[in-house]
Order: sequence, then C-alpha cells, then structure tokens
Amino acid sequence: MENWTEIKITVPVERVDEAGAIASMTVPYGIYIEDYSNLEEEAMEIAKIDLIDEELLKKDRTKGIVHIYISPEENPQEAVSFISDRLHAENISFEIDLGNCAREDWENNWKQYFKPIKVGKKLLIRPAWIDDYDADDRCVLTLEPGVAFGTGTHETTRLCMEALEEHVCPGMDMLDVGCGSGILSVAGMLLGAKSATGVDIDRLAVKVAVENGKLNGLSEPSFHMLHGNLTDRISGKYQIVTANIVADAIIMLTPSVIPFLDKEAVYIVSGIIDTREDEVHACLIENGFDITERKTESGWVCLVCKRM
Repeated sequence: MENWTEIKITVPVERVDEAGAIASMTVPYGIYIEDYSNLEEEAMEIAKIDLIDEELLKKDRTKGIVHIYISPEENPQEAVSFISDRLHAENISFEIDLGNCAREDWENNWKQYFKPIKVGKKLLIRPAWIDDYDADDRCVLTLEPGVAFGTGTHETTRLCMEALEEHVCPGMDMLDVGCGSGILSVAGMLLGAKSATGVDIDRLAVKVAVENGKLNGLSEPSFHMLHGNLTDRISGKYQIVTANIVADAIIMLTPSVIPFLDKEAVYIVSGIIDTREDEVHACLIENGFDITERKTESGWVCLVCKRM
C-alpha cells in the first residue's frame, strides 16, 4: 500500500486560516483543517442537529490543526522547513508532527468535512458523492475536487464567487488564472459567461478542472483548461479575470495580465491575507487599476478592480 507522509500543524485557532494558506503553498493537492471553535453553530447550520458526539465536544477549542499530505516521491522535510519559516515570519506559534498514512485514508479524511454549501444568492456547491441536498432554486455546481485546491469552503473562494455573481454578464469571456479544481471557471459559466479559460501550473489540477467541467455539462471549446505557467499559454481578450492565489503570486502576475484585459474588464483577485493587503493594493495602483470593491471575511480579502 502506498504510504504518504501526514504533516499536522497545530496553531492557535484564531490563526488557523493563515496557517492553512501557508501550508497550501507547499502542495498542489488537498489539505484539510480541524477547527472546533464553532462546533455547535456549525453542526446546527450544516446538519440541522444539536446532538454532537462526546469525543468532538472534548476537542481543544483553542487550537486548530492543518493537515497536509506529502507523496512518497517528495521530501516532507522541505515542506516542514518552508512552513516553519513562514509561520515564524508571521509570528504564529505552532507545533509540527509527522506520521505515515495510506493515500486512501487522507483522501477520505478531508471528504468528511466537505458538505453542500450555499454561496452568494445564486449558487450551491454540491460534492459529487452527496445526493441528498436541497438546491433551494440555486444553480447547482457539482464538484469532485480530487487532489486539486478549491472546494468553495474556504473564504477566499467564496469571496471570489460572490464577486463573480455580481459582475458576470451573459456573453462574457472569462479567464481564471491558477484555476485549481476549476471551481471559479465552472461558477462563471453557470452564472452566464459564454466561455471560461483556466490555466494552472499543476498538470493534475488541470485534469481535475476538466473533469469538473464535464460533471457540470461543460467541455471544449467553451470550457478550456490549460497547463502552463500562469499566462504563458493565454491569448485573446477577456471581460472578466479571476486570480484566487496568494499575495506574492498576484503581485508577480498583475503586470502580465494587463494585455489580456478587455477595455472594461473586471479583475478579481483573492487569496490575500489582510496583513498583505497593502502590498497588493500598491501593486494594483502602480499597474493602473482602480479598486472598485473590497470584500473581506475572517481576515481574508478579495479586491475587485478595473483599469483606470
């Protein structure tokens, strides 16, 4: 049986989202986060019950745990070193533990945390393995994230999708940079975009994005997912562009996005920890963007921009 290395990063619960963002930079596939700080509220919201297992009630509410998984071909110490350095830089106290697990175990571990979720006013994200759900007259986005980033449960993705809901108009062509599981590209087309082009540096993520398109009845040529280094394989002009990545990548990417923006294009950037917002803001202004809208949730920021 193929064994992977499980890395568990324990941090103060109020910093768990920041730690998760840092951890997600080390692997192109699934991570999951244990956070029991709002256990009762979430149990009622998701499962509509207030009867909770005693073992869960005993969990430490002051700590959050980020789990990531390193394939047998990779060196887990590289990920540990990177994560440790970044957590120290952000003044986040932490403990790191390593262990072994079968691939099947971690794939099933994170699935138990992924439930149908309503986003904005128009969308419902449905995990492909769940058939019992109430769409409530929303567009249903069926998702099998596999090992690619992007389930819609994270604040950065939800903020992006809410912005798409407000700005996508019928007939628009969309570009999704760092498409991951393809969730934003699928959402854009369900909301009315004529086409969606996605690009990601991870070949496996692109494969997952293509499959997620098929789950939602989307395929070539209107749903076009590409493997490449951000914008190196892109051509044409787009009326809406999304980049749900991290602050450093947004700062690096923004100048090269400009040639692909239509005259009135909307540029949506997310994945920004609030402590890095000023840097991203300065980069956008320097490159001639006017920030028209700011969305924020739990310390994460999404900015909606247009060229001045």
